[in-house]
Amino acid sequence: MRKTVVLMAAGMGSRYGGLKQIDAMGPSGEILLEYSVYDAIQAGFDKAVFIVSEPMREEFARSIGSRLSSRIEVDYAVQSLDDLPPGFSPPEGRTKPWGTSQAILSAARAVSTPFAVMNADDFYGREAFAAMASFLAEVDPDAFDSAMVGYRIGNTLSAHGTVTRALCRVDGGYLSGIDEVPAIGYAEDGGIVYRGGEREGRLTGDELCSMNLWGFTPLVFDFLKRDFTRFLGEHGRELKSELLIPVSVGRMIASGETRVRVLESPDSWFGVTYPEDKDAVTARIKGLVEAGLYPSPLFGGAS
Repeated sequence: MRKTVVLMAAGMGSRYGGLKQIDAMGPSGEILLEYSVYDAIQAGFDKAVFIVSEPMREEFARSIGSRLSSRIEVDYAVQSLDDLPPGFSPPEGRTKPWGTSQAILSAARAVSTPFAVMNADDFYGREAFAAMASFLAEVDPDAFDSAMVGYRIGNTLSAHGTVTRALCRVDGGYLSGIDEVPAIGYAEDGGIVYRGGEREGRLTGDELCSMNLWGFTPLVFDFLKRDFTRFLGEHGRELKSELLIPVSVGRMIASGETRVRVLESPDSWFGVTYPEDKDAVTARIKGLVEAGLYPSPLFGGAS
């Protein structure tokens, strides 16, 4: 069965001040999303869809997509502020699109197979892609089945500050709920603590969290259309509200329309949450290359 990987990249240009400033993390100048595409190819994915903004599409295709198109089928979807259902328009003064649920919905025209969706500027590890590929290979494309790769929260933290994570509640191998927990970080004694508003406590480090690596069939688009329309009816005149995919997934579960299988990865997720994280990320990728897990240059030496 064909499998597609969808990479949410629309925010990359704004975060990095333009694509020319996207930071190289690999020893031959690779950026993080190239490692995800490499891992996806090795796991059997045969199409990559990049969700981009309209201003970055041409440069993205020229500087990144062209390097990958000889290895995997490449397509693009555009997330835009004014891509709205009939009867809605952006409020005056709003500049940002409407969140990750809208981003995924924007890819509907480019996706016709079971698919994985992920952040473009995070490193997930090859075991995560292998687990997701196995799920998608078995799923009925005409069924509303879903999956999520969960990471042990201790494998997702930054040494340079606190983070917000979506902690997962799991029942019998399936996701039963998601709780956004802010300000998670290391205490002076090396333990993991969280402090957010009036909530505070300690974590063991083994709790599962979502890092936005999901698996869906195309039936998810019908749900997201309805959920996005509902969201706009309630929040469409607000300047900063966003509909995030964990929220939409929670509504899918609550409605009983899907079950979300939780796939666990032993890998460590990493990304650049703080500027100080870059050196650590670069060193970790260098270590993976030296261990023989990735060639360098990545696609020049890939099989």
